[in-house]
Amino acid sequence: MITGAIKSQVDQIWNTFWSGGISNPLEVMEQITYLLFLRRLDDLHTLEENKSSRLKVPMERRVFPEGKDDIGKSGGLPYEDLRWSRFKHQAPAEMYAVVGEHVFPFLRTLGGDDSTYAHHMKDARFTIPTPALLAKVVDLLDNVPMEDRDTKGDLYEYMLGKIASAGQNGQFRTPRHIIRLMVEMTAPQPTDLICDPACGTAGFLMAAGEYLREHHPNLLLDAKLREHFHHHMFHGFDFDNTMLRIGSMNMLLHGVENPDIRYRDSLAQDHADDEEAYTLVLANPPFAGSLDYENTAKDLLSIVKTKKTELLFLALFLRLLKPGGRAAVIVPDGVLFGSSKAHKELRRLLVEEQKLDAVVSLPGGVFKPYAGVSTAILFFTKTNSGGTDQVWFYDVDADGWSLDDKRTPLLSEDKLGPAPLALRSLGEGGRTALSEEEHTKNNLPDVLARWAQRDGAERERARTAQSFCGPKADIAAQGYDLSLNRYKEVVHEAVEHRAPKEILAELAKLEEDIQRGMRELEGML
Repeated sequence: MITGAIKSQVDQIWNTFWSGGISNPLEVMEQITYLLFLRRLDDLHTLEENKSSRLKVPMERRVFPEGKDDIGKSGGLPYEDLRWSRFKHQAPAEMYAVVGEHVFPFLRTLGGDDSTYAHHMKDARFTIPTPALLAKVVDLLDNVPMEDRDTKGDLYEYMLGKIASAGQNGQFRTPRHIIRLMVEMTAPQPTDLICDPACGTAGFLMAAGEYLREHHPNLLLDAKLREHFHHHMFHGFDFDNTMLRIGSMNMLLHGVENPDIRYRDSLAQDHADDEEAYTLVLANPPFAGSLDYENTAKDLLSIVKTKKTELLFLALFLRLLKPGGRAAVIVPDGVLFGSSKAHKELRRLLVEEQKLDAVVSLPGGVFKPYAGVSTAILFFTKTNSGGTDQVWFYDVDADGWSLDDKRTPLLSEDKLGPAPLALRSLGEGGRTALSEEEHTKNNLPDVLARWAQRDGAERERARTAQSFCGPKADIAAQGYDLSLNRYKEVVHEAVEHRAPKEILAELAKLEEDIQRGMRELEGML
């Protein structure tokens, strides 16, 4: 966890960016990302220096070459002066000149790092407006212990939260507790190959990496699994270069050395190289509506003929998964009940030809204030031979935050999310669920608990409950409609009806009483 002091520093820097004329939060994040990358380069160079000194051998790889650069108005500077550990001690005006005129041009030509980060930095632009702001940002980042993965990861996540709170860019950020729920339910394994074809800031990939560190603590002690974790496990695609830079840095700061995060318009090119390449897909793809057939990969149109991006992404996931691979993806509710031929065919494919595991309906306010669209999470396994038996449904009423535009937490921090700290800290023998009142504010721990029982006790649960199983035959009979309310039964309270004779007798007595009252009134007059 980062301290309140660091948070207030970040808030102050963010406000300074805004008052300095940079109103796009993505640009703020991008500039901070560049500086974090520069600090990483200096750390790598220092490691090489220490290794060389300790072994009494020349440096194998110099991040910063020997000699001077030939860039900038002031002539060449020694490459050593471009290092973070050097320019951070300079006066603001001098630092500003070095970073703007020498460091960033050097960053654009860098190839020696041989990583996705270096690749994404090739068009780096320096847009921090003032020396004073640069000095503030450098001071803040220099005080973050970069060897502490949790601290630097939490700091970056807090800054990414600023993107969401800034308004129009919130669509890039899926709520972290929803991501965590999907990761917990799919339970990534150390040998998985994980892909997010619309990765944005790499939130799903980051959460999967953190889950593996938490649940498989010996993973990084095995040389083969460690190599797989750092270089082969994580794959993310996006067609926004700013997102690629931010996503790459997010992975680095969460302890993944070289993930495969690259430029790709996932719907607009063939996927022969990636066909059946991954064992787990985690995604919240964009639902932009429609796109031209001409720009759409023919291999996807062969699965489902449509212009709807939400359907094409589902077709893409089926194409990317290995047989036996599983997926957890967020879809708009229209996918569940849409009546077009493409909608029905895709649902039929999931139920009849693959194994549809679950439909988790989310409350309408989960993505507020950026979108009010109702969504659900689909869980399925690619089999190419069917296998759907019972589909597990869960109707989430509350996710721990208010469902209005403010999205304020309804419980203390240790009781939020799918695996609250308050429950995890109890250990074996402790309370395994939130109280009934707490559950009405946060259903996610219950989702996780019932999911584990989907092949057991959940099969017996009545369809009037918050979760239940629906047989494949019922779903097929409903035209493969996956709306939870199509299968949920409503409890009707029993009402006792009186006999008609009894009611008529009471009405007759009432009329007699009225007539008697009127006669008495006339007598008084």
